[in-house]
Amino acid sequence: MDSACCCSTSSDRTSNPILYNILSQMDGSRPSQGNFSYNSVRHRCKCEARRTVCLKRPSEICKEASAVLVKTLNFMKNLPAFNQLPPNDQFALLKSSWAPLFILGLAQEHVDFEVMDIPTDSMLKKILLNRPENPEVEREQPTMAGVSKLVSCLKKFWSLDLSPKEYAYLKGTTIFNPDVPDLKAALFVEGLQQEAQQALSKVVQLLHPGDGDRFAQILLTASVLQSITPSLITELFFRPVIGQANLLELLVDMLFCR
Repeated sequence: MDSACCCSTSSDRTSNPILYNILSQMDGSRPSQGNFSYNSVRHRCKCEARRTVCLKRPSEICKEASAVLVKTLNFMKNLPAFNQLPPNDQFALLKSSWAPLFILGLAQEHVDFEVMDIPTDSMLKKILLNRPENPEVEREQPTMAGVSKLVSCLKKFWSLDLSPKEYAYLKGTTIFNPDVPDLKAALFVEGLQQEAQQALSKVVQLLHPGDGDRFAQILLTASVLQSITPSLITELFFRPVIGQANLLELLVDMLFCR
């Protein structure tokens, strides 16, 4: 849960007087058409936990991200053990692992990106046009805190400089997660994960015989992957491309219907 915002609302009033004045007028005793109120609208905040951001170069980075996602799904498709699983297990593993696998793909392809604050004028335009989003379908915007965690994770992988084989076996340990709820073949999945971990350990020993801590460092870095939410990945890299579509449904179509 996010901690309380430490930014004063008075700073919003000073830095965005036009926006504040409009919101204040809408917050009067008269009912407004769009039910806007100053208290209900998200304010510009300097706290990383609440500071909403977007990609600086969306057309370029979204294209690179889409290519990484396609490679990620092709990797899953080409795993014979994955295709042997019951369809419901395949779907459950896809749902739980696509985001961590995508992050590993970003690391492997060295996709570097920058973010910026979401422009205030976009919020102002929405208010002026009196077209608020439906609260029931409003999506959580990427925050600087979430992006910082993602970037930190990528930098740790880049510092480890994993080989293609190390990435491949690490992806295997990520896909075959026996802790995913309601798996029918949980024991089989657990065995596959153990095999992938053993293969990763052997490759690490072969490529880095003098580095006894490397295997543990890789697993420790990989443990951060599950803390980076799929919603952050979706909204940051794919929402500009897919619009209102459900990304998971698109992934299912790409993986199972081709």
